[in-house]
Amino acid sequence: MYIRKIIVAVLLLGVIGGLFFVYHVYTAIFSPNTAFNNKEAYVYVPTGASYEQVREQLEPLLKNISTFDEVADKKGYTQAPKAGRYVIDKGMSNNDIVNSLRSRNTPVDISFNNQETLAKLAGRISGQIEADSVSLLQAFKDTVFLDSIQFTADEALNLYIPNSYEFFWNTSATDFRGRMLKEYKRFWNEERLAKARALHLSPHQVMALASIVQKETAKTDERARVAGVYLNRLERNMLLQADPTVIYAIKKHLGNYDTIIKRVLYKDLEIDSPYNTYKYAGLPPGPIAMPDISSIDAVLNPEKHDYYYFVADVKNPGYHKFSKTLMQHNANKREYVNWVNKQGINR
Repeated sequence: MYIRKIIVAVLLLGVIGGLFFVYHVYTAIFSPNTAFNNKEAYVYVPTGASYEQVREQLEPLLKNISTFDEVADKKGYTQAPKAGRYVIDKGMSNNDIVNSLRSRNTPVDISFNNQETLAKLAGRISGQIEADSVSLLQAFKDTVFLDSIQFTADEALNLYIPNSYEFFWNTSATDFRGRMLKEYKRFWNEERLAKARALHLSPHQVMALASIVQKETAKTDERARVAGVYLNRLERNMLLQADPTVIYAIKKHLGNYDTIIKRVLYKDLEIDSPYNTYKYAGLPPGPIAMPDISSIDAVLNPEKHDYYYFVADVKNPGYHKFSKTLMQHNANKREYVNWVNKQGINR
């Protein structure tokens, strides 16, 4: 009888121990283990990251990192974390979190516009995906790639149509570039190509002119009119004489695109650069900045008029006065120069 009691007690202890073990396993795997208050949190896993690197990001997000370690090890996650941006929902269990880290790579929305150079574009993109600015800039300037798509180095910025796009965070520099090539081809559909042909311009020339329009006016409702002026000049083989091209030429010559130039002086017009449209006929060899879609479409859909000149309208800030004759333009210009002098703008 005594031995029987001992056996029963041992069995009961075994059952209780088993229940505790089962409870521990169940809790470790299926109980909520998040410690943040927001609806969700994100974990960024770099390419080639170790489990320890992932763990460092997870630790402040979880109530119990040790139980997560156990589950991650049992499910084989610790051996090969996958790069990407992963969402962790509030209230997730360790099992859910591991599953999310394996299969829930969540895209990011990236955007860019008005970047003046490839270097600035690389800096802008590197803040939104894993690829760093150095690798992005190398990919942007890769001459083998540019030759393969028939772009010159001066035209390289044309490839990147400013907009918002969805990417995986762990996109490489070359994959980003490849996606932008697809978007470029999608943007230049048959309708836009036909409009460019009607203007006797290539897509690259449209982009170069659009960049000038972009710099000339921030008013989107005025861009088609400004584009019409330059197209009228091109049609009559007149010099474009666009101040923004001179400013760009100066910045390029100085190697400093952050240089601030508010006023173009007569001496500036003498700079010997293919971007100086006071000195060289036709369009510059490439864009002087990244034109946005409104500027590109303004060139492709220009306002039809007889204007050949324009100057800033001092009475209507941001807009311009347009004229058909040089005499009228000179009168408008005198008004503008007098205003600039009164403002004390010397450079």
